[in-house]
Amino acid sequence: MFIKEFLKSYIYPVAVLSGGAIGVGFLSLPYIASRVGFWVMLAYFLILSGIILTIHLIFGEISLKTPDFKRFPGFVGYYLGKWGKLVALVSSIIGYFGILLVFLIVGGEFLTSVLQPTFGSSNLFCTLLFFVLAVFVIWLDIKIVAKIELLVLSLLILSVLFIFFKGFFDIHISNIFGVGQINNLKDFFLPYGPILFALWGVGLIPEVEEMMRGNKKKMKKVIITSTLIVMTIYFLFIFIVLGITGLKTTEIAFFGLKDFLGNGMLQVAILAATIVVFMAFVVAGLTFKKILIYDLGIKNWQAIVISCFTPLILFLLGLKSFIFLISFTGGVLLGIDGILILLMYKKIGGRKAIIYPLASVFLIGIIYEIVYFIK
Repeated sequence: MFIKEFLKSYIYPVAVLSGGAIGVGFLSLPYIASRVGFWVMLAYFLILSGIILTIHLIFGEISLKTPDFKRFPGFVGYYLGKWGKLVALVSSIIGYFGILLVFLIVGGEFLTSVLQPTFGSSNLFCTLLFFVLAVFVIWLDIKIVAKIELLVLSLLILSVLFIFFKGFFDIHISNIFGVGQINNLKDFFLPYGPILFALWGVGLIPEVEEMMRGNKKKMKKVIITSTLIVMTIYFLFIFIVLGITGLKTTEIAFFGLKDFLGNGMLQVAILAATIVVFMAFVVAGLTFKKILIYDLGIKNWQAIVISCFTPLILFLLGLKSFIFLISFTGGVLLGIDGILILLMYKKIGGRKAIIYPLASVFLIGIIYEIVYFIK
């Protein structure tokens, strides 16, 4: 009985929040580190991890004080009124389109890598297969997904450990500390958007709160544990992959490991990563679907069509730039969400010493990403 209750009130919520937050953004981090250098990447990583943990805790506090069955735009509307809800809706809708599109791109690439050697499957076929299976699972209940997420999170941890032990003797300190050079302002700000994208888990916090009925006093502990798990996995992944591949690190990290781990061993790791990305797509799709249902009053089947098929159409139209998508989505759209969270925090009597410095960070990030996008 104790174990069942512990799983329900703590382990499953941690698995949903950490497993859903992981997504695919972390796959870009070793490449970013190879561009800007390990120390710059580490500084960004530690600072942004602290900021995002603070934002997660703030939104958890807001979530506990807000009536259930709302999602992010509903929260903003509740505290900031119609204008806030409109901004949050636009930001959330565009943001989730970007997030799901990134998952679709990477999931299709991974599934192609797994199936093509044996079946000769094309990237388009594998992407469509990934999409159809994910949309089917989105019809399932979040409780079922929570149990699957626990297995997926365990699988990801085992995959990182597998890469570490398999490639241990190929890790060279010179690859970690001898790469990367900042030549301009663009390079210096490069880590901001991808790290924000990779660590952000705000959209899952209302899901977790609803799972924890009767145990909401553990909410803060769940948020801290989940964020620390994600941070630890990411840091180990950056260190291991960069140590093995160095200047040969690819935008999607796993593909650069082929020459070092061997094709057979790499396929096992990519299969595990495919499952992780698949569940990330499912969790993001579920969250987006509930935004449309709770905050716009759209029917279930209509919400699934809008949330899932729009990213597929964008993919078929040729929008496939991985680094650009995570940089823009993280730096601009999640930055807007961060400012909205801080404004809500101000409404419930939040501390100005937290609100204004963090809002300034998000605002500077938004301005930079928009200027870079225009160029």
